[in-house]
Amino acid sequence: MDTQPSQHGHSHSASDDGVDSARGTAGDRAGPKTVDRSRYAHIVGWGADLDPANRPAYPMERTPPRLPHPPEAPRQQRATVEVLHSTERPGLTPVFGTTLPPSGLSGGLRRLAFRHSENDLRHWLLLLLADRVHMGEGLLEDLSRGRVPNLYAEMGGRAELRHNPAGAARKAALGTAVLAVIVLAVIRRRRSR
Repeated sequence: MDTQPSQHGHSHSASDDGVDSARGTAGDRAGPKTVDRSRYAHIVGWGADLDPANRPAYPMERTPPRLPHPPEAPRQQRATVEVLHSTERPGLTPVFGTTLPPSGLSGGLRRLAFRHSENDLRHWLLLLLADRVHMGEGLLEDLSRGRVPNLYAEMGGRAELRHNPAGAARKAALGTAVLAVIVLAVIRRRRSR
């Protein structure tokens, strides 16, 4: 069997595929090797799970089982509104939310997103865009009903001022600068007419 020295001067067999020495190598079927614990004593918490009795999920199965009679699966909820679901799933889950069905431009973006698999970046980017568009739709809806949204409070202005005063000052300065540029542009346009 070929052995090669590693960067640390130890030799590893060619069959070693990354399994640590505490559990043995993949080619070692005889069981775990003994480990010189003093080598790793400087690492905080190292070896805490070597003893199976100290592992929170061991044993995975209990005798007797925790629940002698498993609970019944929930009955299928009836869909009263459009519910979008993953292309990886053949149908709806037994229970789902119906409080905010897709609507408007953001709903169209969500429908488009759910045409793509969850492992496709387009799925997630379209959902992020739909969230931003939905926020804008909510602001327009508030304005159409005669309510002026309190953007400062809704965007966490008081919390930022309390917990991040430097960031709040930068945002205020930037907002003032943008507002000044807009006002100057409007004044110049009026004078040029």
